[in-house]
Amino acid sequence: MQYVGVQTQIWRNNRHSILLLIGFPVLLLGMVWSIILILNKDEIGALDLANQYFLIAAPYVIAGVTIWFLIAWVAQGAMIRKATGAKPLERKENMRVYNLVENLAMSRGMRTPKINIIEDDSLNAFASGLTEKNYTITLSSGIINKLDDKELEAVIAHELTHIINKDVRLLVISIIFVGIFSFIAEGLMRTFLRSSTRRSSSSSSNGKKGKGGGGGIALIVIVVLVSYLISLLIRFSISRKREFMADAGAVELTKNPQALASALRKISEDPLIEAVRRDDVAQMFIEHPKKKKTSFFSFFTTLFATHPPIEKRIETLEQF
Repeated sequence: MQYVGVQTQIWRNNRHSILLLIGFPVLLLGMVWSIILILNKDEIGALDLANQYFLIAAPYVIAGVTIWFLIAWVAQGAMIRKATGAKPLERKENMRVYNLVENLAMSRGMRTPKINIIEDDSLNAFASGLTEKNYTITLSSGIINKLDDKELEAVIAHELTHIINKDVRLLVISIIFVGIFSFIAEGLMRTFLRSSTRRSSSSSSNGKKGKGGGGGIALIVIVVLVSYLISLLIRFSISRKREFMADAGAVELTKNPQALASALRKISEDPLIEAVRRDDVAQMFIEHPKKKKTSFFSFFTTLFATHPPIEKRIETLEQF
């Protein structure tokens, strides 16, 4: 993949951030309108009623989403640290890592990001932070100890490129909004299952088939799940490409594509970070830190993967 340049990528990510800030709320409001229409589908003038109730509900939905977004935006740093078990790496603990990070940062004329470490023998790394004051590169102890200087420098350059390109901000925005849809979808699924169980029990005790709102609830669940799926597709449309761009940026910084290719081969053998349980945090890593599964469902999951296949990334690097 041809590298398009830092400023071009920053501009693209800023544009994507704006589109996400607009697109996700529009999708959410469309979902709310559809739910209101379903709830009033049996009423006379259902469409007019849906529009009327939607205008009443929309300000509350927007206010709720804004509050959710602001809280998540402020708390994301603490959430990531808690989810990964990361802690600051002191300079005296590992001068080697500090020298590599500082040299790369100076080559770009930027402030040196903070450095965190995850005490895990597996190999992985990620970048985080939304402003220059809290930009952070997090490395596992395994990746520090098992990569040589050239390989580790390439990995750090990859993560530094995510920071330079504003990928972290773009990813956080998408995670927050997808989290909203996930929360709503999960809540409605539980409500639907409880409602179905109650109707089934009632039908069995009365010897009659259940009637009523079951169909409406099912339609609402379908609408929410489709909206959630669309939100995932919006996120995936940008998340895979950012890894290729960060790889290309690392090559531009280090002038050594083979070092990153070698590092990715080693990472692919053992990327699992035991502390990471949340998938939204896992997607921030250079390689998804989860166990690989072999099943139909795992194959289906790869269709919605946040990372391109690491083999494809290595193949691309070898073409430089």
